[in-house]
Amino acid sequence: MTFTRSIKIAPSILSADFANFGQEIQAIENQGADWVHVDVMDGHFVPNLTFGPPAVKAFRPHVKTVMDVHLMISPVDAYIDAYADAGADILTAHLEAGPHIHRTLQAIRGAGMKAGVALNPGTPAEAVTHLLELTDLICVMTVNPGFGGQKFIDMTAKIRALRAMIGDRPVHIEIDGGVTPDTAPLVAAAGADVLVAGSAVFKGGSVADPAPYGANIRAIRDAAQGAQAAA
Repeated sequence: MTFTRSIKIAPSILSADFANFGQEIQAIENQGADWVHVDVMDGHFVPNLTFGPPAVKAFRPHVKTVMDVHLMISPVDAYIDAYADAGADILTAHLEAGPHIHRTLQAIRGAGMKAGVALNPGTPAEAVTHLLELTDLICVMTVNPGFGGQKFIDMTAKIRALRAMIGDRPVHIEIDGGVTPDTAPLVAAAGADVLVAGSAVFKGGSVADPAPYGANIRAIRDAAQGAQAAA
């Protein structure tokens, strides 16, 4: 993974057809997805239950780009090796999920993955001040985690603070929640470069008719790139 600040679109397969994950992953990549975002939820840290390591391992052969695995689980550390074995390229843990995020990020890198830290809407940017040297990605939640299709919460001030804090470090700022062609320019202008989108990518399309996926991805990318260039 070569680091760049170019806009990357990471469709969340939480919005895909659950009976056709392999084909859905291939379809979004063929239609221009840069990364594939996998939302792991445990029904404990967040009020929903999704994929465990065996499912992520089953997705892996279909992902030709980057498999970006977002753990909305607590505890995290006991499962790091399982997600490494499943083939995650990036593993993101929530700062709020346990008392020892520093140790967690070390363990993720130690298992051979890029390390991400996610911040809920109520967690300030300053919470990661002492984690930047251990972090490859900061995921700013623009919804309260747990469900797809929620309304966007404006976190542009937090994103700007993070971007200033990061400076020239090779750390991505990822946005997760409510990303559409309308909200993408706000976060891109503030400094985000990875945009997770679920329903906004998958709406109107299917494995049999994937062209709408491409149109949706291009609409989000174009809106974000225009704002990034103007910032």
